[in-house]
Amino acid sequence: MSKTLFIKTWGCQMNVYDSARMADVLAPLGYRPVEEPDGADMVILNTCHIREKAAEKVFSELGRLRILKDEKATAGKGRMILAVAGCVAQAEGEEIVARAPQVDMVFGPQTYHTLPEMVAKATRATGSVLNTDFPAESKFDHLPEEAASQGVSAFLAVQEGCDKFCTFCVVPYTRGAEFSRPAAQIVLEAKRLVAGGTREISLLGQNVNAWHGDGPNGSTWGLGRLIRALAEIDGLARIRYTTSHPSDMDDDLIRAHADVPQLMPYLHLPVQAGSDRILAAMNRKHTADDYRRVVDRLRAVNPDLALSGDFIVGFPGESDTDFAATLKLVSDVGYAQAYTFKYSPRPGTPAALEGKQVAEEVKEARLAALQQLIAAQQAAFNHGFVGRSMPVLFDRVGRRDGQLHGRSPWMQSVHAVADERLLGRIVEVRIDEARPNSLGGTVVTGEHILTPHALRRVPSLEASA
Repeated sequence: MSKTLFIKTWGCQMNVYDSARMADVLAPLGYRPVEEPDGADMVILNTCHIREKAAEKVFSELGRLRILKDEKATAGKGRMILAVAGCVAQAEGEEIVARAPQVDMVFGPQTYHTLPEMVAKATRATGSVLNTDFPAESKFDHLPEEAASQGVSAFLAVQEGCDKFCTFCVVPYTRGAEFSRPAAQIVLEAKRLVAGGTREISLLGQNVNAWHGDGPNGSTWGLGRLIRALAEIDGLARIRYTTSHPSDMDDDLIRAHADVPQLMPYLHLPVQAGSDRILAAMNRKHTADDYRRVVDRLRAVNPDLALSGDFIVGFPGESDTDFAATLKLVSDVGYAQAYTFKYSPRPGTPAALEGKQVAEEVKEARLAALQQLIAAQQAAFNHGFVGRSMPVLFDRVGRRDGQLHGRSPWMQSVHAVADERLLGRIVEVRIDEARPNSLGGTVVTGEHILTPHALRRVPSLEASA
């Protein structure tokens, strides 16, 4: 008998990948994914600890799910197995067990390959199954092959964990130490994805450019070498990677941005702040000028490269002068887009213990100023494409009748009226309209043919930033 599985995912793209793999692990047990939790036989909350008040949001959701679980049991329709996974589970598993007796399983991001065993225990047990270990063996060695096509664009985890220990971040405590999957394992998974219809792969890791995996004949590859190997897979048209640390941008990876046409000219490279004093307090292990030099080297090999970033305002002890340095760095670099946050303490992190917390109203004002600057840069960047053509990978049906949605090489959302037969294809689109967060255009040719210089037809990104 088929059983239904609902997974709600919060947070990063790694969590999206993990949720898909949980479904793969549970498929042999008869579970099929559904879109709503009502009546589901299993509900998994795959959580993220990065956002503010993450645990409170989880407990609020568990309250709603308890009602659905009770209704299912009262109606005689069987038992709903309720699980909490991910980084909140890893960090606060014991509290979840204590506060939410309706939860049957709590497990961290390194243990979901053991879901069949946990389900069996939960089915027999009267209390919660708690598994927040960091196993000696990698979960990637035990995951099954993908149960279904991952779609036109797919995520592929190559690296997990972090050794950087930024003082604001919980990742080293919830994801563990840095681990790199072997190159052959990654290439094999990529080939399966492409055989299933994937045309674009985004390589994932908490510090993805720290990846150093086992290559052939005892060699060790870096991310640049891995990208070159993936580019040889017939049918793989686009490669991306995220999230990167500035200190791990080595020469070979930078050269790949010039040499590999499948590597898209877009890079998410978080800096977090523009003040060296604050960067040191964050334990970022780079200065603002170190970051600028990395950007300069990247743009020297690929002038069309677009950057996005992460910024935290109101870090403990941040002064007006420190914040001004962040605004200057943003002005100097020029971003196609960026993610901006007010600092909020994370339990167990060193920054949470600092006494020099910035007032909330100051954080609000600084965030508004930063967002205004970045929005202006993003608008200028998008408007620079109006009247020009670009290759767009259509990945899904748009909101309006007859419309398809796709992504530009620079990660912009692009909408155009197009026949559904173009889904999964890369076509030439003339951009007619630039909106704050998307572009509108008209299909002008058939399927785009990728060449090494196919993207060298846009204005200087620095000029439009």
